[in-house]
Amino acid sequence: MTLRRIPISALIGLILTGVSIFVAVFAPFLAPYSPAETVGDVWEPASDQFWLGTDNLGRDLLSRMIYGARITIFIAAAATALSFCVGAVAGFAAAVAGGLTDQAMSRSVDLLMSIPSLIFALVVLSVLPSTVLILILVMAVLDFTRVYRLARAVAVDVNVMDYVEAARLRGERLKWIVFREILPNALSTLVAELGLRFIFMVLFLSSLSFLGLGVQPPESDWGGMVKENKDGIIFGIPAALIPAAAISVLAISVNLVADWILRRTSDLKGGRS
Repeated sequence: MTLRRIPISALIGLILTGVSIFVAVFAPFLAPYSPAETVGDVWEPASDQFWLGTDNLGRDLLSRMIYGARITIFIAAAATALSFCVGAVAGFAAAVAGGLTDQAMSRSVDLLMSIPSLIFALVVLSVLPSTVLILILVMAVLDFTRVYRLARAVAVDVNVMDYVEAARLRGERLKWIVFREILPNALSTLVAELGLRFIFMVLFLSSLSFLGLGVQPPESDWGGMVKENKDGIIFGIPAALIPAAAISVLAISVNLVADWILRRTSDLKGGRS
């Protein structure tokens, strides 16, 4: 695969996503100031000293954005990875086991999905401390149900294939069938869904932080930065719009990559058929 064969939309998505990850990884080397350091007056405009201006407390907005990228991407990626590990394995196991096991697991997931995610998270986080670990666990629990439904639907189709039946006749155990027979053939669909779930995690985390139950001060993700600077909008100060734009750019870029991966895997499957 060469760059010439990648659609321009997917290439833009790859570049923007790569830049976001690069900024998150190397935040301490790229940020000109400490994210908690007051370096100027409140809501200073952009200048040679402060490229994006300052925030509501006089902190360098560029430095806050860079460190905010690290927090946002880390929490969203960790929650996405955990939800996929739990949801995919549970979905595959339910499809292979069938019967009462499948019914019990699926009805439990349906019950959890019937509760609005944001309300559930707000109730839990209002009782538990809003630490990074708690945020990741709550977000993963709420999202694994969607992954479970997708993984089970894919596994049900794969489970009736001849090679899966041959594995059963050989006496292979559930673990072998899930990880050696079903997972490789469902991986492309899950990889495409991975990008979409990551976007959801970014938006979900930003919503929680905007409501005050996400990342707690002095640290802040992009959603928290929107909350901190929202009052400046009525004075024509764009400090809240910059992190909001960063959230949009990250969501769109990851979506472009995920859409390209899904189209590519679908074309490959069509070519093999």
